[in-house]
Amino acid sequence: MSLNILAVDDSKTMRSMITMALKPSGFDVHLADDGIHGLEVLEGLSPDAIITDINMPRMDGFGFIDAVRAQEKHRATPILVLTTESSTELKMRAREAGATGWIVKPFDPEKLVKALHMVAG
Repeated sequence: MSLNILAVDDSKTMRSMITMALKPSGFDVHLADDGIHGLEVLEGLSPDAIITDINMPRMDGFGFIDAVRAQEKHRATPILVLTTESSTELKMRAREAGATGWIVKPFDPEKLVKALHMVAG
């Protein structure tokens, strides 16, 4: 069974890397370039998991997580934060907003696949 993933990141390179990491493992990857765009893409989607960056223009990852969690149908959707940030304070803030997990960039593709299977599989 293939898993539906929404990946939200303002870096085109990062979106490509996520796609290259997940496609060979059979994931269906949907992309958005910031939190606002992520919410637009999410409207027509029921993802098994969401990956989001924190630092993005227009709407950052915290705002995006809050907006996703405010929607009844996405209250339980796993959200993994994929970011260069690693401070305990930001991790706590993300968890309080409703993030399921935290992965620091640069990421190991195998670990990302494993993490997604753990939270969504």
